[in-house]
Amino acid sequence: MNNKLKQLVALVPFALLSTTAAADWSTTITAASDYTFNGVSQTDSDPAIQGSLDYAFDNGVYAGAWASNVDFGDDTDFELDAYLGRYVQLNDELSVDYGIAYYTYQGNNSDYNYAEAYTKFGYASEYGQTELNFWYSWDYFGQDGGHVISMLAHTYELAQNHALRASFDISNSLDGDKWIWDPAKGDKSYYHYRLAYQTSYEGFGIEVAAENTSLDNDTSDERIVLAVSRTFDL
Repeated sequence: MNNKLKQLVALVPFALLSTTAAADWSTTITAASDYTFNGVSQTDSDPAIQGSLDYAFDNGVYAGAWASNVDFGDDTDFELDAYLGRYVQLNDELSVDYGIAYYTYQGNNSDYNYAEAYTKFGYASEYGQTELNFWYSWDYFGQDGGHVISMLAHTYELAQNHALRASFDISNSLDGDKWIWDPAKGDKSYYHYRLAYQTSYEGFGIEVAAENTSLDNDTSDERIVLAVSRTFDL
């Protein structure tokens, strides 16, 4: 979820990973003014504290766990996710990142839990990094409905340690009778666009993003989101 950093539920089946490759542990702590997932606030527009634990091999295989507070207006208190994937650098310009994530929601309501497969393609050039990313779930938010998210993004380095990242994504329900984004209009899909300034200072990552969606409600309208993070090698 947001930038989908995510997770400790079934803290990824590490036994599936090759033990012959070198590995590294890291953890990231993030404080954000809001936790948005494809432009929709998961914290009712309130701040979020998030943490991740990641394990990476030299062969590109990685696993991770991520957590954040959430507020859906019910008894759900926080999100706890896990993921397993592999990043492959195909050549100097092209890369692919693929895997599966499992999102869980803790509290008195676990009906939202679901799995999602993803594939992300990257192209690096003198003009920056371009991404074409896809996510697919066959049980989106526990509703037994298919769902696809498609994203096009580009990151351009303005100067050393200063970058802009622009992204556009479309969330599309494949089963409108099970999941629909705007029941009043009958819309099975919506779009989300985002422009973020990214930098770092004294070891802290800093991002300020402006975003909006085509949805019409208080948790998905235009907003500015500030996030500050710090990654530690373990």
